[in-house]
Amino acid sequence: MYLGAIAQLRGIQEQGMNDYRRSGVLLHLTSIPTNYSIGDMGPKAYEFLDFITSSGLSIWQMLPVGPVGESNSPYQSYSAFAGNHLLINPDLLLEEGILATADLPKEPNPKHQRTDYTLARRIKSLILQKAFSRFTPTKDFESFCEEHSYWLDDYAMFMTLLELNNGRPWNLWHTDISRRDKTTLERLSREHKQRIMFHKFAQYLFFKQWFELKKACNSRGVKILGDLPIFVAHNSADVWAHPEIFKLKPDGNPRVIAGVPPDYFSSTGQLWGNPLYDWQMLEAQNYSWWIDRLKWSLKLFDMVRIDHFRGFCACWEVPYGETTAVNGRWVKVPGAKFFRTAIKALGSLPVIAEDLGVITPEVEALRDKFGFPGMKVLQFAFTNPQNQYLPHNYVTFNCVVYTGTHDNNTTLGWWEELDSKHKSIVRSYVGRKTGKDLVWELIRMGISSTAKYAIFPLQDFLTLGSEARMNIPGTEFGNWEWSYPESALSEEIAGRIKHLCKLYNRVPPEEKEQQITNPQ
Repeated sequence: MYLGAIAQLRGIQEQGMNDYRRSGVLLHLTSIPTNYSIGDMGPKAYEFLDFITSSGLSIWQMLPVGPVGESNSPYQSYSAFAGNHLLINPDLLLEEGILATADLPKEPNPKHQRTDYTLARRIKSLILQKAFSRFTPTKDFESFCEEHSYWLDDYAMFMTLLELNNGRPWNLWHTDISRRDKTTLERLSREHKQRIMFHKFAQYLFFKQWFELKKACNSRGVKILGDLPIFVAHNSADVWAHPEIFKLKPDGNPRVIAGVPPDYFSSTGQLWGNPLYDWQMLEAQNYSWWIDRLKWSLKLFDMVRIDHFRGFCACWEVPYGETTAVNGRWVKVPGAKFFRTAIKALGSLPVIAEDLGVITPEVEALRDKFGFPGMKVLQFAFTNPQNQYLPHNYVTFNCVVYTGTHDNNTTLGWWEELDSKHKSIVRSYVGRKTGKDLVWELIRMGISSTAKYAIFPLQDFLTLGSEARMNIPGTEFGNWEWSYPESALSEEIAGRIKHLCKLYNRVPPEEKEQQITNPQ
């Protein structure tokens, strides 16, 4: 079934889709209401796809879909290749006969209001374990394992060892394991064969469901825009399996970690903690790990947004052990050489560059050299008439306009927190609208702009306030938990969105000749 889904998907991709002006919605899978305490790839995801298409939208942007650690952040994953098993839907497994009705929770969590990761881990782990107990390896499963052995073998072993070591970082494991002694790993592979197989099984299920969902999206003209964090977590299969491509100490700890320097947002900068790449070693290996990562990402998604794109020009390196990002330095990265190598290996790269923040001319030149669209965020626009995020200053159509991103407040929440000076600027620019009316005026502004793509968080289409915020950067708890109310996806909202998409020429070509009528 996995191989069949891949074949059908490739057929759809080969047919191609016209690259017209598109609008889209930003919603992570975890935010879809289900009975399992977390959103997933089940029937409710397909209902959301119905909403997308009925709204005239043709891009579904998601956050990273890798397995999350204790922080629950999709940007701190145990693997740059694996899928998050919490996103596997049990109802689809029941339909396939992989589960029995008795295997499902007797009292499911009714339409969770916020994602409960602790409960979701318990529910999904028990369900997957039951499914695995009924599973007999098939040719399809064996083919999946063989095709993805270049990352799957390390990932399954890493997750097994992580469990055996109670979640401690890999560099605190026994030396023979942390340094990947061949004899030791072969012994552990034999001793824990079933648990390793379980983790491979979970990945098999994840990607089978993923490619079915992607096939459904593509067949209806919807592109999936994925998110590719430039850095990976230190406690990940990637760093454990490939320590040579990261700047590490002999004990496995990073020599330097990622962050950004002090700016007007923070006097001490931001300290992210990710290990930094050894770009000299990557170049010596012809960037093979990164090219494998991009190749796989472009199978999963139709387009990818590279988070912190400026890291391909230079990285802010902070010595490991620092408590702030103040004592760092910029270190150049051979981004142009890397992208030339990647394009030679993979062909065209449908990449969107996250170029927010303080961006240098070198970063802009790298972005433009390879034709990657940049990002325009309307919440950052209202400072002065020269602001690059104001639509009248878009000097190229090759960009993506947003009201806000997953790191921003909702637009209504942002408006309510603005001071009187900036509220006056906003009113002058968009008209004397306030509150929910103003949110829709900004949506209209984005859709009517010359930007190639216009994408909006679902929270803004629903005109929700700060309570619906997805993430507050720099805070440790309470993020990544928002879920939309099941009744929120109304025909009225879909009609309002579609009207704007038609009005400003952001619908599929076959719909352009249809008469434009105001839904209000």
